[in-house]
Amino acid sequence: MKRKKKFTITSKVWLWPGDMAAWHFAGIDKKLASEITELYGKNRRGFGSLPVMVKLGKTSWKTSIFPDSRSGTYLLPLKVKVRKAEDIYEDDEVTFTIDILI
Repeated sequence: MKRKKKFTITSKVWLWPGDMAAWHFAGIDKKLASEITELYGKNRRGFGSLPVMVKLGKTSWKTSIFPDSRSGTYLLPLKVKVRKAEDIYEDDEVTFTIDILI
């Protein structure tokens, strides 16, 4: 059986808390995060990351999703270049597709 590698996610954009916060993230819901861990957890890299290709709007880029032990999900970092290209701000709801690169 072929494993699912492509996932479409809708998430709210949030800013990492703190005085010097500049990192924006979108989360992956717990149910989907569990499925991804079950299918690909053995392939994790540094900091427990998984390499992905992301498509958000008209923008595509290669990055990694990172596990967040506090929430039990994965986090997708949203680069400034992507946020500017797609006009994304904190508290926006975004839909994106990740393709696991394993």
